[in-house]
Amino acid sequence: MGKMKRLYQIHPADNVAVDLETGFKEAVRDISSGESVIKYGNPIGRATRDIRAGERVHTENMATSLSEHEKYEFHGAFPKKEEPIHAENRCFMGYLRSIGRAGTRNELFIIPTVGCVNSVAERLAAECSFPDPQTGQTMHPIALTHPYGCSQLGGDLLRTQQILAGLALNPNAGGVLIVGLGCENNTMESFRPMLRDTDPDRIRFLLCQEEADEIVAGKRLIAGLCDRMARDRRVPCPLSALTIGLKCGGSDGYSGITANPFLGRFTDAFTALGGIAVLTEVPEMFGAERLLMDRAISREVFDQTVDLINRYKDYFVSHGQTVYENPSPGNIAGGITTLEDKSLGCTQKSGSRPVMGVLGYGDRIGGTDQARPSGLYLLEGPGNDMVAVTNLAAAGCSLILFTTGRGTPLGSPVPVVKVSSNADLAERKRNWIDFDASPALDNPKAADADFFEAVLAFAEGRKTANERNGSHEIAIFKDGVTL
Repeated sequence: MGKMKRLYQIHPADNVAVDLETGFKEAVRDISSGESVIKYGNPIGRATRDIRAGERVHTENMATSLSEHEKYEFHGAFPKKEEPIHAENRCFMGYLRSIGRAGTRNELFIIPTVGCVNSVAERLAAECSFPDPQTGQTMHPIALTHPYGCSQLGGDLLRTQQILAGLALNPNAGGVLIVGLGCENNTMESFRPMLRDTDPDRIRFLLCQEEADEIVAGKRLIAGLCDRMARDRRVPCPLSALTIGLKCGGSDGYSGITANPFLGRFTDAFTALGGIAVLTEVPEMFGAERLLMDRAISREVFDQTVDLINRYKDYFVSHGQTVYENPSPGNIAGGITTLEDKSLGCTQKSGSRPVMGVLGYGDRIGGTDQARPSGLYLLEGPGNDMVAVTNLAAAGCSLILFTTGRGTPLGSPVPVVKVSSNADLAERKRNWIDFDASPALDNPKAADADFFEAVLAFAEGRKTANERNGSHEIAIFKDGVTL
Protein backbone atom coordinates (compact mmCIF):
# COMPACT_ATOMS: atom_id res chain seq x y z
CA MET A 1 0.00 0.00 0.00
CA GLY A 2 1.18 3.53 -0.78
CA LYS A 3 1.90 6.08 1.90
CA MET A 4 -1.21 7.96 3.01
CA LYS A 5 -1.23 11.58 1.88
CA ARG A 6 -1.25 14.19 4.66
CA LEU A 7 -3.15 17.34 3.71
CA TYR A 8 -3.10 20.55 5.72
CA GLN A 9 -5.98 23.03 5.30
CA ILE A 10 -4.81 26.38 6.67
CA HIS A 11 -8.20 28.13 7.02
CA PRO A 12 -11.75 26.69 7.14
CA ALA A 13 -12.74 28.83 4.13
CA ASP A 14 -9.94 27.45 1.93
CA ASN A 15 -10.81 25.40 -1.14
CA VAL A 16 -7.24 24.07 -1.32
CA ALA A 17 -5.02 22.26 1.18
CA VAL A 18 -1.25 21.76 1.22
CA ASP A 19 0.19 18.29 0.68
CA LEU A 20 2.74 18.05 3.50
CA GLU A 21 4.80 15.56 1.51
CA THR A 22 5.38 17.93 -1.42
CA GLY A 23 4.40 21.46 -0.38
CA PHE A 24 1.99 21.73 -3.35
CA LYS A 25 -1.69 22.64 -3.17
CA GLU A 26 -4.57 20.25 -3.80
CA ALA A 27 -8.24 21.13 -4.33
CA VAL A 28 -10.45 20.01 -1.43
CA ARG A 29 -13.58 20.48 -3.56
CA ASP A 30 -14.41 21.17 -7.17
CA ILE A 31 -13.36 24.67 -8.32
CA SER A 32 -15.00 26.14 -11.41
CA SER A 33 -13.13 28.01 -14.12
CA GLY A 34 -12.86 31.69 -13.13
CA GLU A 35 -13.59 30.96 -9.46
CA SER A 36 -11.22 32.28 -6.79
CA VAL A 37 -8.71 29.85 -5.34
CA ILE A 38 -8.75 30.39 -1.57
CA LYS A 39 -5.75 29.81 0.73
CA TYR A 40 -5.02 31.45 4.10
CA GLY A 41 -8.72 32.40 4.01
CA ASN A 42 -8.03 34.81 1.12
CA PRO A 43 -7.97 34.63 -2.70
CA ILE A 44 -4.57 33.70 -4.15
CA GLY A 45 -5.73 33.85 -7.79
CA ARG A 46 -8.37 32.35 -10.05
CA ALA A 47 -8.88 28.99 -11.71
CA THR A 48 -8.09 29.09 -15.44
CA ARG A 49 -10.15 25.92 -16.02
CA ASP A 50 -12.37 23.60 -14.03
CA ILE A 51 -10.41 21.86 -11.26
CA ARG A 52 -11.63 18.60 -9.73
CA ALA A 53 -11.42 17.82 -6.02
CA GLY A 54 -8.14 16.03 -5.31
CA GLU A 55 -6.38 17.61 -8.31
CA ARG A 56 -3.11 19.55 -7.93
CA VAL A 57 -3.62 23.32 -8.10
CA HIS A 58 -0.65 25.15 -9.61
CA THR A 59 0.51 27.08 -12.66
CA GLU A 60 -1.19 24.65 -15.05
CA ASN A 61 -4.70 25.54 -13.84
CA MET A 62 -4.63 28.88 -11.99
CA ALA A 63 -3.32 32.44 -12.43
CA THR A 64 -3.00 35.71 -10.51
CA SER A 65 -5.90 38.13 -10.11
CA LEU A 66 -3.70 41.14 -9.33
CA SER A 67 -3.90 44.42 -11.24
CA GLU A 68 -1.72 47.53 -11.22
CA HIS A 69 -4.10 49.94 -9.45
CA GLU A 70 -6.62 49.20 -6.72
CA LYS A 71 -8.66 51.31 -4.30
CA TYR A 72 -8.21 50.94 -0.55
CA GLU A 73 -10.60 51.93 2.22
CA PHE A 74 -9.75 52.88 5.81
CA HIS A 75 -11.82 50.86 8.29
CA GLY A 76 -10.65 52.57 11.47
CA ALA A 77 -7.54 52.47 13.62
CA PHE A 78 -6.42 49.01 14.67
CA PRO A 79 -6.73 48.67 18.46
CA LYS A 80 -3.42 48.49 20.28
CA LYS A 81 -3.18 45.67 22.81
CA GLU A 82 -2.05 47.02 26.14
CA GLU A 83 -1.42 43.75 27.96
CA PRO A 84 1.89 42.05 27.09
CA ILE A 85 1.80 38.47 25.87
CA HIS A 86 4.65 37.54 28.24
CA ALA A 87 4.30 38.85 31.77
CA GLU A 88 7.96 38.48 32.68
CA ASN A 89 10.31 41.45 32.15
CA ARG A 90 12.90 40.07 29.73
CA CYS A 91 16.33 41.52 29.07
CA PHE A 92 19.30 40.40 27.03
CA MET A 93 23.03 41.05 27.29
CA GLY A 94 23.89 43.53 24.55
CA TYR A 95 25.91 46.62 23.72
CA LEU A 96 23.87 49.66 24.73
CA ARG A 97 24.79 52.63 22.54
CA SER A 98 24.49 56.32 23.29
CA ILE A 99 21.50 56.74 20.93
CA GLY A 100 19.49 54.31 23.07
CA ARG A 101 19.50 51.28 20.76
CA ALA A 102 21.28 48.01 21.62
CA GLY A 103 23.76 46.11 19.49
CA THR A 104 24.01 42.33 19.39
CA ARG A 105 27.66 42.52 18.27
CA ASN A 106 30.63 44.89 18.65
CA GLU A 107 31.97 44.98 15.10
CA LEU A 108 34.47 47.21 13.37
CA PHE A 109 33.10 48.20 9.95
CA ILE A 110 35.25 49.56 7.12
CA ILE A 111 32.92 51.44 4.76
CA PRO A 112 34.12 52.81 1.41
CA THR A 113 32.45 55.99 0.22
CA VAL A 114 33.13 54.83 -3.34
CA GLY A 115 33.78 51.50 -5.05
CA CYS A 116 37.22 52.67 -6.24
CA VAL A 117 38.68 52.04 -2.77
CA ASN A 118 37.11 48.61 -2.21
CA SER A 119 40.53 46.95 -2.45
CA VAL A 120 41.89 49.24 0.26
CA ALA A 121 39.00 48.33 2.57
CA GLU A 122 39.42 44.61 1.87
CA ARG A 123 43.17 44.71 2.49
CA LEU A 124 42.76 46.57 5.78
CA ALA A 125 40.11 44.07 6.90
CA ALA A 126 42.40 41.14 6.05
CA GLU A 127 45.56 42.57 7.64
CA CYS A 128 44.09 44.04 10.84
CA SER A 129 42.80 42.11 13.84
CA PHE A 130 41.85 42.76 17.44
CA PRO A 131 40.80 40.64 20.44
CA ASP A 132 37.17 40.49 21.52
CA PRO A 133 37.35 42.11 25.00
CA GLN A 134 34.88 39.57 26.44
CA THR A 135 35.87 36.30 24.77
CA GLY A 136 39.47 36.97 23.82
CA GLN A 137 38.79 35.58 20.33
CA THR A 138 40.57 37.21 17.41
CA MET A 139 38.28 39.41 15.33
CA HIS A 140 38.76 41.14 11.99
CA PRO A 141 37.11 44.28 10.69
CA ILE A 142 34.33 43.75 8.15
CA ALA A 143 34.75 45.51 4.80
CA LEU A 144 31.34 46.54 3.43
CA THR A 145 32.28 46.93 -0.22
CA HIS A 146 30.00 48.13 -3.02
CA PRO A 147 30.35 49.54 -6.57
CA TYR A 148 28.75 52.97 -6.02
CA GLY A 149 29.56 56.45 -4.69
CA CYS A 150 30.69 58.06 -7.94
CA SER A 151 29.02 58.86 -11.27
CA GLN A 152 25.72 59.18 -9.37
CA LEU A 153 23.41 62.18 -9.22
CA GLY A 154 20.55 63.52 -7.13
CA GLY A 155 18.32 61.03 -5.35
CA ASP A 156 20.34 58.07 -6.58
CA LEU A 157 23.47 59.39 -4.84
CA LEU A 158 21.44 60.28 -1.75
CA ARG A 159 20.18 56.69 -1.50
CA THR A 160 23.75 55.40 -1.50
CA GLN A 161 24.74 57.91 1.18
CA GLN A 162 21.73 57.07 3.36
CA ILE A 163 22.40 53.33 3.27
CA LEU A 164 26.13 53.71 3.96
CA ALA A 165 25.38 56.13 6.81
CA GLY A 166 22.75 53.76 8.20
CA LEU A 167 25.28 50.92 8.25
CA ALA A 168 27.82 53.14 10.00
CA LEU A 169 25.18 54.06 12.61
CA ASN A 170 23.96 50.49 13.18
CA PRO A 171 24.09 49.60 16.90
CA ASN A 172 26.39 46.66 16.08
CA ALA A 173 29.12 49.08 14.93
CA GLY A 174 31.52 49.58 17.82
CA GLY A 175 33.92 51.33 15.47
CA VAL A 176 33.76 52.57 11.88
CA LEU A 177 36.45 53.56 9.42
CA ILE A 178 35.10 55.56 6.46
CA VAL A 179 37.45 55.20 3.48
CA GLY A 180 37.21 57.70 0.62
CA LEU A 181 39.22 58.30 -2.53
CA GLY A 182 39.05 62.07 -2.79
CA CYS A 183 37.44 62.87 -6.14
CA GLU A 184 34.12 60.97 -5.93
CA ASN A 185 30.59 62.42 -5.93
CA ASN A 186 30.08 61.04 -2.43
CA THR A 187 32.47 63.55 -0.87
CA MET A 188 33.53 63.43 2.76
CA GLU A 189 32.12 66.95 3.18
CA SER A 190 28.64 65.87 2.10
CA PHE A 191 28.75 62.50 3.85
CA ARG A 192 30.04 63.52 7.29
CA PRO A 193 26.87 65.39 8.39
CA MET A 194 24.84 62.19 7.89
CA LEU A 195 26.81 60.56 10.74
CA ARG A 196 25.88 63.08 13.43
CA ASP A 197 24.11 60.49 15.61
CA THR A 198 27.22 58.42 16.31
CA ASP A 199 29.81 58.83 19.07
CA PRO A 200 32.64 60.91 17.56
CA ASP A 201 35.27 58.66 19.12
CA ARG A 202 33.82 55.61 17.34
CA ILE A 203 34.42 56.86 13.81
CA ARG A 204 37.50 57.74 11.76
CA PHE A 205 37.96 59.03 8.20
CA LEU A 206 40.62 58.08 5.66
CA LEU A 207 41.01 59.98 2.37
CA CYS A 208 43.35 57.89 0.26
CA GLN A 209 44.50 60.57 -2.21
CA GLU A 210 45.80 62.64 0.71
CA GLU A 211 47.96 59.86 2.21
CA ALA A 212 51.42 58.80 1.10
CA ASP A 213 50.54 55.24 2.17
CA GLU A 214 46.83 54.70 2.74
CA ILE A 215 47.36 51.22 4.24
CA VAL A 216 49.72 52.50 6.94
CA ALA A 217 47.39 55.41 7.67
CA GLY A 218 44.36 53.11 7.75
CA LYS A 219 46.01 50.70 10.18
CA ARG A 220 46.86 53.58 12.50
CA LEU A 221 43.22 54.75 12.50
CA ILE A 222 41.95 51.20 13.08
CA ALA A 223 44.30 50.80 16.03
CA GLY A 224 42.71 53.86 17.64
CA LEU A 225 39.23 52.45 17.08
CA CYS A 226 40.27 49.13 18.58
CA ASP A 227 41.52 50.90 21.71
CA ARG A 228 38.09 52.50 22.11
CA MET A 229 36.24 49.24 21.48
CA ALA A 230 38.37 47.42 24.06
CA ARG A 231 36.36 49.17 26.78
CA ASP A 232 33.01 47.89 25.47
CA ARG A 233 31.16 45.25 27.47
CA ARG A 234 27.78 43.55 27.20
CA VAL A 235 25.31 44.85 29.77
CA PRO A 236 21.68 43.97 30.56
CA CYS A 237 19.48 45.70 27.96
CA PRO A 238 15.69 45.82 27.81
CA LEU A 239 14.09 44.25 24.76
CA SER A 240 12.72 47.71 24.01
CA ALA A 241 16.26 48.65 22.93
CA LEU A 242 16.46 45.81 20.37
CA THR A 243 15.42 46.08 16.71
CA ILE A 244 14.95 42.88 14.69
CA GLY A 245 14.46 42.61 10.93
CA LEU A 246 12.08 40.14 9.25
CA LYS A 247 12.94 38.63 5.88
CA CYS A 248 12.29 35.53 3.76
CA GLY A 249 14.00 34.17 0.68
CA GLY A 250 13.97 30.98 -1.33
CA SER A 251 10.43 30.33 -0.09
CA ASP A 252 8.55 27.11 -0.75
CA GLY A 253 5.09 25.65 -0.20
CA TYR A 254 5.87 25.06 3.48
CA SER A 255 7.00 28.64 4.23
CA GLY A 256 3.46 29.94 4.73
CA ILE A 257 2.39 27.10 7.04
CA THR A 258 5.51 26.58 9.19
CA ALA A 259 8.32 29.16 9.18
CA ASN A 260 6.45 32.40 8.47
CA PRO A 261 3.53 32.00 10.92
CA PHE A 262 6.12 30.68 13.39
CA LEU A 263 8.05 33.94 12.97
CA GLY A 264 4.79 35.87 13.23
CA ARG A 265 4.11 34.46 16.68
CA PHE A 266 7.63 35.45 17.73
CA THR A 267 7.04 38.96 16.35
CA ASP A 268 3.87 39.30 18.40
CA ALA A 269 5.61 38.15 21.59
CA PHE A 270 8.70 40.29 20.96
CA THR A 271 6.82 43.52 20.20
CA ALA A 272 4.49 42.92 23.16
CA LEU A 273 7.60 43.05 25.33
CA GLY A 274 8.60 46.41 23.86
CA GLY A 275 10.81 45.35 20.95
CA ILE A 276 10.78 46.80 17.45
CA ALA A 277 10.34 44.54 14.41
CA VAL A 278 10.77 45.69 10.80
CA LEU A 279 9.15 44.05 7.77
CA THR A 280 10.37 44.90 4.25
CA GLU A 281 9.96 43.41 0.71
CA VAL A 282 7.16 45.64 -0.60
CA PRO A 283 6.55 43.63 -3.82
CA GLU A 284 5.84 40.63 -1.60
CA MET A 285 3.09 42.56 0.14
CA PHE A 286 1.12 42.84 -3.14
CA GLY A 287 -1.99 40.72 -2.72
CA ALA A 288 -1.77 40.86 1.09
CA GLU A 289 -1.54 44.62 1.50
CA ARG A 290 -5.13 45.02 2.75
CA LEU A 291 -4.36 42.81 5.74
CA LEU A 292 -1.49 45.14 6.66
CA MET A 293 -3.55 48.28 6.01
CA ASP A 294 -6.30 47.00 8.29
CA ARG A 295 -3.72 46.78 11.09
CA ALA A 296 -2.65 50.45 10.80
CA ILE A 297 -2.56 52.11 14.22
CA SER A 298 -3.96 55.36 12.77
CA ARG A 299 -5.35 56.97 9.62
CA GLU A 300 -1.92 58.52 9.07
CA VAL A 301 -0.22 55.11 9.09
CA PHE A 302 -2.93 53.71 6.81
CA ASP A 303 -2.29 56.51 4.30
CA GLN A 304 1.46 55.90 4.54
CA THR A 305 0.92 52.20 3.82
CA VAL A 306 -1.32 52.93 0.83
CA ASP A 307 1.31 55.33 -0.50
CA LEU A 308 4.04 52.72 0.06
CA ILE A 309 2.14 50.13 -2.00
CA ASN A 310 1.03 52.47 -4.78
CA ARG A 311 4.45 54.10 -5.10
CA TYR A 312 6.05 50.72 -5.56
CA LYS A 313 3.43 49.63 -8.08
CA ASP A 314 4.12 52.84 -10.02
CA TYR A 315 7.82 51.96 -9.94
CA PHE A 316 7.02 48.64 -11.64
CA VAL A 317 4.78 50.28 -14.24
CA SER A 318 7.28 53.08 -14.98
CA HIS A 319 9.76 50.42 -16.06
CA GLY A 320 7.20 48.63 -18.23
CA GLN A 321 6.81 45.70 -15.82
CA THR A 322 3.65 44.12 -14.40
CA VAL A 323 3.28 44.08 -10.63
CA TYR A 324 2.67 40.34 -10.52
CA GLU A 325 5.96 39.22 -12.18
CA ASN A 326 6.73 37.13 -9.14
CA PRO A 327 7.22 34.46 -7.71
CA SER A 328 10.66 33.31 -8.80
CA PRO A 329 11.31 30.01 -10.62
CA GLY A 330 12.55 28.52 -7.34
CA ASN A 331 9.36 29.56 -5.56
CA ILE A 332 7.24 27.95 -8.27
CA ALA A 333 9.29 24.75 -8.11
CA GLY A 334 8.61 24.71 -4.36
CA GLY A 335 4.82 24.92 -4.74
CA ILE A 336 4.09 28.68 -4.73
CA THR A 337 1.92 29.62 -7.71
CA THR A 338 1.06 33.33 -7.70
CA LEU A 339 2.26 36.52 -6.05
CA GLU A 340 -0.85 36.49 -3.84
CA ASP A 341 0.09 32.97 -2.73
CA LYS A 342 3.60 34.15 -1.94
CA SER A 343 2.58 37.44 -0.29
CA LEU A 344 -0.09 35.97 1.99
CA GLY A 345 2.49 33.50 3.24
CA CYS A 346 5.29 36.07 3.38
CA THR A 347 3.47 38.71 5.43
CA GLN A 348 2.64 36.20 8.17
CA LYS A 349 6.12 36.98 9.53
CA SER A 350 4.63 40.26 10.75
CA GLY A 351 2.31 38.62 13.28
CA SER A 352 -1.05 40.14 14.20
CA ARG A 353 -0.31 43.27 16.23
CA PRO A 354 -0.66 46.89 14.99
CA VAL A 355 1.45 48.42 12.24
CA MET A 356 3.02 51.41 14.02
CA GLY A 357 4.60 53.22 11.09
CA VAL A 358 6.21 53.19 7.66
CA LEU A 359 9.89 53.85 6.96
CA GLY A 360 11.19 55.10 3.63
CA TYR A 361 14.22 53.53 1.98
CA GLY A 362 17.20 54.83 3.95
CA ASP A 363 15.17 55.80 7.05
CA ARG A 364 16.34 54.54 10.43
CA ILE A 365 14.90 53.32 13.70
CA GLY A 366 16.39 55.36 16.53
CA GLY A 367 18.67 58.36 16.39
CA THR A 368 18.36 61.65 18.19
CA ASP A 369 15.60 62.90 15.89
CA GLN A 370 13.95 59.60 14.94
CA ALA A 371 12.94 57.90 18.18
CA ARG A 372 9.95 55.61 17.56
CA PRO A 373 7.57 53.65 19.81
CA SER A 374 7.84 49.88 19.99
CA GLY A 375 5.95 47.59 17.61
CA LEU A 376 5.94 46.60 13.95
CA TYR A 377 7.15 48.88 11.13
CA LEU A 378 7.04 48.51 7.36
CA LEU A 379 10.20 49.42 5.44
CA GLU A 380 10.23 50.52 1.81
CA GLY A 381 12.43 48.39 -0.42
CA PRO A 382 12.52 45.49 -2.87
CA GLY A 383 12.35 41.79 -2.12
CA ASN A 384 15.82 41.08 -3.54
CA ASP A 385 17.57 39.25 -0.72
CA MET A 386 20.88 41.13 -0.71
CA VAL A 387 19.25 44.55 -1.04
CA ALA A 388 16.65 43.71 1.62
CA VAL A 389 19.04 42.50 4.33
CA THR A 390 21.27 45.54 3.70
CA ASN A 391 18.20 47.76 3.91
CA LEU A 392 17.20 46.22 7.25
CA ALA A 393 20.72 46.62 8.66
CA ALA A 394 20.86 50.26 7.51
CA ALA A 395 17.47 50.86 9.16
CA GLY A 396 19.01 49.88 12.50
CA CYS A 397 18.22 46.17 12.84
CA SER A 398 20.98 44.48 14.83
CA LEU A 399 19.65 40.96 14.13
CA ILE A 400 17.70 39.60 11.14
CA LEU A 401 15.39 36.58 11.18
CA PHE A 402 15.30 35.02 7.71
CA THR A 403 12.92 32.18 6.80
CA THR A 404 13.70 29.95 3.84
CA GLY A 405 12.35 26.80 2.24
CA ARG A 406 15.08 26.20 -0.32
CA GLY A 407 18.08 27.63 1.52
CA THR A 408 20.67 30.36 0.97
CA PRO A 409 24.13 31.11 2.40
CA LEU A 410 23.47 34.88 2.23
CA GLY A 411 24.70 37.07 5.07
CA SER A 412 24.63 40.75 5.94
CA PRO A 413 26.59 43.22 8.09
CA VAL A 414 24.51 41.99 11.07
CA PRO A 415 23.81 38.37 12.10
CA VAL A 416 21.16 36.62 10.00
CA VAL A 417 19.30 33.75 11.73
CA LYS A 418 18.20 31.32 8.99
CA VAL A 419 14.95 29.54 9.84
CA SER A 420 14.10 26.49 7.72
CA SER A 421 10.50 25.80 6.72
CA ASN A 422 11.12 22.06 6.37
CA ALA A 423 13.15 19.38 8.12
CA ASP A 424 14.85 18.13 4.95
CA LEU A 425 16.53 21.50 4.31
CA ALA A 426 17.57 21.84 7.94
CA GLU A 427 19.19 18.41 7.81
CA ARG A 428 20.88 18.77 4.40
CA LYS A 429 22.21 22.32 4.86
CA ARG A 430 23.35 22.47 8.45
CA ASN A 431 26.07 24.87 7.35
CA TRP A 432 23.36 27.37 6.31
CA ILE A 433 20.43 26.80 8.67
CA ASP A 434 20.26 27.97 12.30
CA PHE A 435 16.79 26.78 13.33
CA ASP A 436 14.23 24.29 11.99
CA ALA A 437 10.64 25.60 12.17
CA SER A 438 8.96 22.43 10.90
CA PRO A 439 8.23 21.00 14.41
CA ALA A 440 6.04 24.08 15.02
CA LEU A 441 3.32 22.53 12.84
CA ASP A 442 2.63 19.73 15.35
CA ASN A 443 3.85 21.32 18.61
CA PRO A 444 3.74 25.12 18.24
CA LYS A 445 3.92 26.00 21.92
CA ALA A 446 7.17 24.12 22.56
CA ALA A 447 8.73 25.29 19.28
CA ASP A 448 7.80 28.92 19.97
CA ALA A 449 9.39 28.80 23.43
CA ASP A 450 12.57 27.20 22.06
CA PHE A 451 12.84 29.80 19.31
CA PHE A 452 12.36 32.76 21.64
CA GLU A 453 15.24 31.55 23.78
CA ALA A 454 17.34 30.81 20.68
CA VAL A 455 16.84 34.34 19.35
CA LEU A 456 17.98 35.80 22.67
CA ALA A 457 21.03 33.52 22.57
CA PHE A 458 21.90 34.76 19.06
CA ALA A 459 21.40 38.34 20.28
CA GLU A 460 23.82 37.64 23.12
CA GLY A 461 26.59 36.37 20.86
CA ARG A 462 25.85 32.85 19.63
CA LYS A 463 27.30 32.74 16.11
CA THR A 464 24.91 32.34 13.20
CA ALA A 465 25.79 30.24 10.17
CA ASN A 466 26.47 33.32 8.05
CA GLU A 467 28.93 34.58 10.67
CA ARG A 468 30.73 31.25 10.83
CA ASN A 469 30.91 31.25 7.03
CA GLY A 470 32.15 34.84 6.84
CA SER A 471 29.16 36.04 4.75
CA HIS A 472 28.65 39.79 5.18
CA GLU A 473 27.44 41.01 1.78
CA ILE A 474 25.74 44.34 1.09
CA ALA A 475 23.81 45.61 -1.94
CA ILE A 476 22.35 49.07 -2.52
CA PHE A 477 19.11 49.75 -4.39
CA LYS A 478 20.08 51.85 -7.41
CA ASP A 479 17.50 53.86 -9.32
CA GLY A 480 19.12 56.60 -11.33
CA VAL A 481 21.50 57.72 -14.07
CA THR A 482 25.11 56.54 -14.13
CA LEU A 483 27.41 59.14 -15.66
